[in-house]
Amino acid sequence: MRKLKVAAYARVSTDKDDQANSLANQRQYFTDFINSHKDWKLVAVYYDEGISGTQTKKRSGFNSMIQDAMNGDIDFILTKEVARFARNTVDTLSYTRKLKEVGVGVLFTIDNIDTRDRDGELRLTIMASMAQEESRKTSERVKWGQKRRMEQGVVFGRDLLGYHVKNGVLSINEAEAPVVKAIFHKYTNEGKGTHVIAKELLEEGMRPKRVKLWSNVTILRVLKNEKYVGDLCQKKTITPDYLTHNKKYNRGEEEMVYIQNHHEPIISRELWLRTQSELKKRMPSQERIEKYSNRYWNSGKMYCGECGGHLGMRTRKQKSGKIDKAWACRAANQYGSRKQAQDGEWVGCDSGYINERAIINCVQECLKLIRINKEELQQEIMKEIKQIRNFDNAVNSTDIQRESEEIREKKRRAIDLMLDGLISEEDLKEQNDWYDRELQILENRLNQEAEENKIRQRQIGNMEKYISVLCDIMEFTEEDECLYREIVEKIVVYRDKTVEVWLCGIPFGVSLKISCHGKLQNYRTEVHNVNIIERR
Repeated sequence: MRKLKVAAYARVSTDKDDQANSLANQRQYFTDFINSHKDWKLVAVYYDEGISGTQTKKRSGFNSMIQDAMNGDIDFILTKEVARFARNTVDTLSYTRKLKEVGVGVLFTIDNIDTRDRDGELRLTIMASMAQEESRKTSERVKWGQKRRMEQGVVFGRDLLGYHVKNGVLSINEAEAPVVKAIFHKYTNEGKGTHVIAKELLEEGMRPKRVKLWSNVTILRVLKNEKYVGDLCQKKTITPDYLTHNKKYNRGEEEMVYIQNHHEPIISRELWLRTQSELKKRMPSQERIEKYSNRYWNSGKMYCGECGGHLGMRTRKQKSGKIDKAWACRAANQYGSRKQAQDGEWVGCDSGYINERAIINCVQECLKLIRINKEELQQEIMKEIKQIRNFDNAVNSTDIQRESEEIREKKRRAIDLMLDGLISEEDLKEQNDWYDRELQILENRLNQEAEENKIRQRQIGNMEKYISVLCDIMEFTEEDECLYREIVEKIVVYRDKTVEVWLCGIPFGVSLKISCHGKLQNYRTEVHNVNIIERR
């Protein structure tokens, strides 16, 4: 007799000792419970520790279990309750339906819900909605409590250059405080620029806190950080969505908490005010920022394959007035070739430059390749759209509306029975209450169905955008930097003159091996081989 292949899933949302014990208990319980059934075979007890249930993409244990189930290695999954599986209603229903399609059921032991049962999905929808709402309330309570503690002066965050953060208290790091003072002194008192300061700090053997090298951005962050004058500003970043937990800069969406003279300063108030005034003086105008932020079609899209940093444009004007353009690694520009600094760290980069003409040639080669594969790509994308459209819903909206109308008809009949004296008013009230609860359940299912339909429509919209991108590329017949700006996602340049080109909306990249001839003013590029590479 074939045994049922059974797995279990356990999760705790923090890594504290008491939660860790709970996780161990869950794993032991499921192991014993599965082994106690003679017709069951234990596959594994999958688990995640210290990870929220509101999103599944970071839960490696959960994702591994789903993959094994889709591969046919699991027939049945046990989990403690809906809230342990996922606190996102859409995720809960999406994964249980996906599993059901391949014949894998899920049993929520405490909630007593088995997705193999006829009413399993209905009950699961209700419980999943309740779990998601509880997650939202918990998030609101945590945010409220954090803000009250911030107002009391408790520091949230980690160590920063010049300061230790322990138990919500800032204290000066005596070893790093001189670096902070040097930055403010060089910028305000000596009038040096951020790039010069970054280079000098490296030469003097001073290192930044977390990043590998000093940069103008790192210097500016120090100069603008109010903590160095003894003030504390919190809620600079916020988490608008409790489901995704994605942070974003607070642009006025929520009130910040600012406390003046909160802790011991590293620099004086007078130097701080002069520095802020100097920053405003040196700040480029909005017109200048807009002019240079996207000056070239590939600005911000060029990367060094050796060190991973950005490439910057270098220009040279010939006597004839013609401008030669080439791209070079910024680390190489700032620190020269790769070498060891005084503190033993490696800085700089050995990558060379690449002419703008060569980059354009590589992009044109990619466009030729995509033209050749246009039909195949479109068919592949249309196949995915068809799969999304043909998604087999357990219950569609028409069925739900029909069930609702049937219940309403039963309510009308019940009134007639009461008027005919066949049932009492109490019986009618009790029956109507039951009908109302059923109608509410169906309404919840209808709302859930509408939400999932929106998700499917967004997926279809994204796929159709891919086809639109392909069509735009196919209609392209001449060199057009405006098109390049729109369709190129990023370009990676390696020292051996291998160039990777990634286009927006295209599910693969193109690797091109090139050779270059002549000086900048007479630059020629030849493409020797072209390879398709999988998107990482």
